Amino acid sequence: MAILIDKDTRVLVTGLTGRIGSFHAKDMMAHGTNVVGGVTPGKGGTLHDGLPVFNTVKGAVAETGADLVICFVPPPFAADAIMEAADGGIRTCVCIADGIPAQDMIRVKRYMRRYRADRRMRLIGPNCAGIITPGQAFAGLMPPHIYRPGRVGIIGRSGTLGYEAASQMQARGIGVSTSVGIGGDPINGSSFRDILELFEADPDTDAVVMVGEIGGPQEADAAAYIRDHMTKPVAAYIAGLSAPKGRRMGHAGAIVSAFGESAQEKVEILEDAGVTIVPTPSAFGDTVAGMLAQPA
Repeated sequence: MAILIDKDTRVLVTGLTGRIGSFHAKDMMAHGTNVVGGVTPGKGGTLHDGLPVFNTVKGAVAETGADLVICFVPPPFAADAIMEAADGGIRTCVCIADGIPAQDMIRVKRYMRRYRADRRMRLIGPNCAGIITPGQAFAGLMPPHIYRPGRVGIIGRSGTLGYEAASQMQARGIGVSTSVGIGGDPINGSSFRDILELFEADPDTDAVVMVGEIGGPQEADAAAYIRDHMTKPVAAYIAGLSAPKGRRMGHAGAIVSAFGESAQEKVEILEDAGVTIVPTPSAFGDTVAGMLAQPA
């Protein structure tokens, strides 16, 4: 069992005929992803790289049975593309775009609440690296060769640090069940807690690695969930220990504005919840190996 994506997931690419969408669709297919088509308004009925192109997500779902959309639509139009995916009956949408206005994401979040919880689409991102189940399929930008199949889940706001964790774990012979990049924007679709719940319920995941950073309450919310509900060990790295308060560092959401949002405060909150702290980016492999070696 894999969370969010596996070899049988039928993936639809919005923005398929664009340069970026086309490049990444080819890479996904080369690594086993079941890409069933794409959506580009005005180009429906054509083929692109051997894949059928549709004018709308709803039409594509009716023809292909797609259940996951990866969105390579530019930021000014990405919110509309996400809401179209929700209307089309898609179960999971991965939005890659960086720079979507916060007002647009507020509109998206409100729009998605119109659906009942059992019919509501799960949004991953925006401004994220995507999701990968190594050896099966991926929808995103990550380099698949650094991911070894295994039983440790990864959740990260930073795509690059998520890659670093996977690479170091691979070097130590530690594999990944699924890696999820939730994105670094202040308003995103899925939180650490949302994905922790999936990993806690996944019988093929034995432990989890979190990659957090300064800004926002997500890591504190995750700590409360870990303390009260997680039965699996969790390791976490928090980027930004030297970041000054009030200055944005990297991601749009990485700005400290309240208590509990600095890196040091987040580290203390997570430690109090029983999380193993990764002290530096170069210590992912050693820290995770040590955590896994501890008796249950």
